[in-house]
Amino acid sequence: MPETMLPQTALRPTALEPARLRPRGIRLAERQGLGKIDVRGDPHDRGFMTAVGRVLDLLLPGEPGTPAAKAQIAALWLGPDEWLVTCPAGEVPLLQSSLREALADVHAAITDVTDGRVAFRVAGPSARDVLAKGTPLDLHRRAFPIGSCAQSLLAKAAVMFHLLEDDPERGPSFDVYVSRSFARYLWEWLEDAGREYGVQIEPAV
Repeated sequence: MPETMLPQTALRPTALEPARLRPRGIRLAERQGLGKIDVRGDPHDRGFMTAVGRVLDLLLPGEPGTPAAKAQIAALWLGPDEWLVTCPAGEVPLLQSSLREALADVHAAITDVTDGRVAFRVAGPSARDVLAKGTPLDLHRRAFPIGSCAQSLLAKAAVMFHLLEDDPERGPSFDVYVSRSFARYLWEWLEDAGREYGVQIEPAV
C-alpha cells in the first residue's frame, strides 16, 4: 500500500506555539494546504490565454499587481508573462496535468512550486505597521487596495504580498509568499517585529 505524504511545516514546532494577542496585535499562521503552480506564457497569444482560461475557468489577470479568483483557484500576476496559480494542495497534480495537456501545442511552462514557496497569513489591526518595518512597498490602503498583489522585499527576503481583505475591526489580512529556504528566518522576523503589538499564532489555514 503506497505511503501517504502529509504536509510538512517549514517551521520548527516551537514556532507554532500559541501566543497572546493584544488589542492592536497581529495574527500569524502558515498556509499548509495551499498548492502553487507557476505558469508562464505569452499573454498576447490567444491560444495560450484561451487554453489556460478553460482549465482554470478564469481569465489570467493582465494588469500588474492584480489577481483573478474563482471558487478555490486564484491566479496572481507576477510579471508580464508569469502568474502564480494557487489551489488546494491535493488538486495540484490534476490541475498541472490538465494545463500541460491543454498547452501541448503552445509555448508555455507549467511548474509545481508548492514545496518551493511557503505562504504565511499575516493579519490583524497592526499587520500593516509590522510589515512596514521591513518592506519598501507602500501597503497603505490607498496604494494597495483589497485584492492587490506585488513582489517586493521583506526583511531583505524576496516575497510576494497579496491583500485578501481589510476588515475595519479585525484589520487587514495578507498572504506573504517566500522561498522555503527563508521561511523560518522570515517567521522569526515577523514574531519579533510584532512583539510590541502582541502576536497570536493561529493554526495552519
